[in-house]
Amino acid sequence: MNPDEHVSSPARPTGSPVQINGPRDGHTRSATVAPGSLIFTAGAAPVDEFGATVAPGNVSEQARQCMVNLETALSEAGASLADVAKVTVFVAEHLQADLVVAWDVVTEFFGDHRPAGSLLGVSVLAYDDQLVEIEAVAAVPA
Repeated sequence: MNPDEHVSSPARPTGSPVQINGPRDGHTRSATVAPGSLIFTAGAAPVDEFGATVAPGNVSEQARQCMVNLETALSEAGASLADVAKVTVFVAEHLQADLVVAWDVVTEFFGDHRPAGSLLGVSVLAYDDQLVEIEAVAAVPA
């Protein structure tokens, strides 16, 4: 999927194992997961189909590519962004404003679904020129 083809996640269907508790003060503080299967993704990196880092130096575009890759990983496991209970975003930049730029892209992709989340500034990530990495925990019914 091309980053420009993204459509926000739909409202959570009835019977979902994920219950978002909140949000309060604009932030979801927790999510509850009913019995079912949990999916733990590896960190989605901003790489294209050839393994090249996209948009060196551009936090927003790298976050967008990470989310596209996260959607693909979730889909391969039988889930979608609407099934995510927890998301963690890592940003290798020194300015707090760059963390907010990445988070804005992430929340755009999730639409009305607001999983619990953490946003972390880190010193370095795995790939050359990589600024963003995103991982998630999702739940699907048993």
